[in-house]
Amino acid sequence: MSLRDDALALQGDLVELRRTLHREPELGLHLPRTQDHVLRSLEGLPLETSLGDGLSSVTGVLRGTRPGPTVLLRGDMDALPVTERTGLGFAADTDRMHACGHDLHTTMLVGAARLLSAHRERLAGDVVFMFQPGEEGHDGAGHMIAEGVLTASGTAPVAAYGLHVMSSGLPAGVFATRRGPVLAASDTVYVTVRGAGGHGSMPHLAKDPIPAACEMVLALQTLVTRGFDVHDPVVVTVGSFHAGTQHNVIPGEVRFEATVRSYSPAAHARVRDGVVNVVRGIAGAHGLEAEVDYQETYPVTVNDAAEAEFAAGVVAELHGEERYLWMERPISGSEDFSRVLAEVPGAFLALGAAPAGTDPTTAPNNHSPFAVFDESVLSQGASLLATLALDRLAAPAV
Repeated sequence: MSLRDDALALQGDLVELRRTLHREPELGLHLPRTQDHVLRSLEGLPLETSLGDGLSSVTGVLRGTRPGPTVLLRGDMDALPVTERTGLGFAADTDRMHACGHDLHTTMLVGAARLLSAHRERLAGDVVFMFQPGEEGHDGAGHMIAEGVLTASGTAPVAAYGLHVMSSGLPAGVFATRRGPVLAASDTVYVTVRGAGGHGSMPHLAKDPIPAACEMVLALQTLVTRGFDVHDPVVVTVGSFHAGTQHNVIPGEVRFEATVRSYSPAAHARVRDGVVNVVRGIAGAHGLEAEVDYQETYPVTVNDAAEAEFAAGVVAELHGEERYLWMERPISGSEDFSRVLAEVPGAFLALGAAPAGTDPTTAPNNHSPFAVFDESVLSQGASLLATLALDRLAAPAV
């Protein structure tokens, strides 16, 4: 049987595991129940398994029967602080939810481990399975790299692959990626503007930070449109703004937070200085003080061109050319798999999982409390991950 047929035979088990994970979502770097479910699902496989020290990661190494290089496959495991509203029979009964599909990613990686273990005699090299917590803003990939996931087999991987399911935007079973930048860099900015409070009827006796902070928000948009090439875009969104207690009191400070997205190292380097200069310059013009905490979250996720081409060919061979789509532009979301791809050539692919009978253009998207994912893609993603590793080890000079 082929890997695709073997994966279809696993579909029932994969659905059961996915639903178990979905019922018990966990946040951040410490996912003890999720880690336990993964370990139980890997029992009996010929893997060398190790656990993280500072996080609930699982790393498995499958040794091929013939010598060769190493390929890394990754699946993230953490959920989001979202209260589920899907109405599914296996919905999470908590204020947490697998609204980004990481329960599917974990399940697909388990499936790939089972498939490759069953075909171990065909492996000319080793496969590292990277079960990663903390993708949602906790830099789990960075932590796992620091703990040695890239040398888990004894040699650095020659290629690394990951998948991300999409509850909207792509029909179920359609894979997509691109050469070069595929996801944006993500930074977070925390700004505190300090003045002097007073009575709302006598603003001349106070130093009102609200107008200055509002000016900063608008000026940051001007920074984007006038400071950066539209063909190398930057996005700045202020998503949190807090000031004051009631209508006739001028507060002493204002706090706001923003996310910053960019798609090239050059733009990423420039936007930090631009944001800091705008905020501090406006504060100074108003006689106020501004504290800016600019945190670089994840870098740009960049696909190696040759590995993207290789992945596209594997999708076409395994599932048919009609199931692959070249993306015209990057996605503005970000990923800590960027940490891996900064060290190892590889590719990160999107996998459509919009439920059957829905319009992918209007279905609730990832991170929505209504996000639903088509479970038919579980075997498809597992077979692709397994085939990417198998074929890449058979042809190391991509």
